[in-house]
Amino acid sequence: MTVCFFSGSQYSYPLDPTARKKFALLGSIAPIRVVAFADSLRPRRFVDEACFWLLPWVPVAIVRFALLLFIGPWLVLWCHWRHGVSIVVAQSPYDAVAPALAKSLLRVWGRRLALIVENHGDFEVGIFLQRRVVSTRLYRFFMSGAARFSLGRADALRGVSRATCGQLRRWAPEPPVVAFMAWTDIELFLAAPAEKDDGDARVLFAGLLYPLKGVHHLLAAFAEVATESGAAELVIVGRPQNKSYVTDLHREIARLEIGDRVRFLGEVSQKELARWMRRSAVLVLPSLSEGLGRVLVEAMATATPVIGTLVDGIPEVVRDGETGWLVPPGDVASLAQRLRWILAHPQESREMGRRARETVRRLFSEEAYLQGYRDLFRAAEQTPVGRV
Repeated sequence: MTVCFFSGSQYSYPLDPTARKKFALLGSIAPIRVVAFADSLRPRRFVDEACFWLLPWVPVAIVRFALLLFIGPWLVLWCHWRHGVSIVVAQSPYDAVAPALAKSLLRVWGRRLALIVENHGDFEVGIFLQRRVVSTRLYRFFMSGAARFSLGRADALRGVSRATCGQLRRWAPEPPVVAFMAWTDIELFLAAPAEKDDGDARVLFAGLLYPLKGVHHLLAAFAEVATESGAAELVIVGRPQNKSYVTDLHREIARLEIGDRVRFLGEVSQKELARWMRRSAVLVLPSLSEGLGRVLVEAMATATPVIGTLVDGIPEVVRDGETGWLVPPGDVASLAQRLRWILAHPQESREMGRRARETVRRLFSEEAYLQGYRDLFRAAEQTPVGRV
């Protein structure tokens, strides 16, 4: 068995330590090939715990999708014929269109290729919250058709939460569904040094910067709290996935007159992120849609209190009032109220963080991640050959 991971993700060479650890672990199950994107306009091929074929990164999403659609099937066919790939894992129903095409071609030639389709978020709604779409109705028509095509050819499905699994079952009730969390180097966060100070008033956000993450709501809530706390600071960590959205955030910061209280750090390593979590009073994930909220799990592992929204898989991770707080998405007043509580009750917040850390320690591990993929590969291989 050889497995190809196929996605629209970006990878650099050499791999960062977290990605290298992930593929080293996966390589203990089967040889791994990866088809994805490079971190520049230059295509790359290299070996670093897995064999990578990376397409050039183009800043326009529809162009990247076209590259996957027209070049991807041939790369999958090459992996199958030349390297014996028998399973392809696609990160979303949209990414899965290309390997689904390759699977259909191979079936004509009497060859079998198992297709696994993953769901890391609300693929029906999330894509419209990532960027501005000119013609929503037309875009929805084509993307729904793409998802229907790929899911109709899937041999097994994987969700990162009960919510994402439920969405997959609505679209494709026949294939087996396996649920387990997206990869994170959880041991790194559990091992983060205890740098927290009871008097710290730092609020942290970590994630890609685009509308779906709801950072504009966090700014509004923080502005309310900042007027009451002279020490409060907001640190925003993450890559600007949507540059026009980041520009809007800076305009909003100026309008709210909190420019001296907000810092943008950009993208940082996982090790550095763990340090920032330990040095913060709270991590906030104000998402409008979220498959699971992996960054919440990472913060909880560092014993940092968290605030998440009542969407999708987040309530599966955070127990309201016990291991963190949950607020309705877009509810600035509720978010500001919970921020006030965290900053005003450092001892109680620290205890909440300790409970969260123990929850993560019990539920998430590298072995659980590996076992999830073992079960997933087994399910895909056992699907009847007659499936489309």
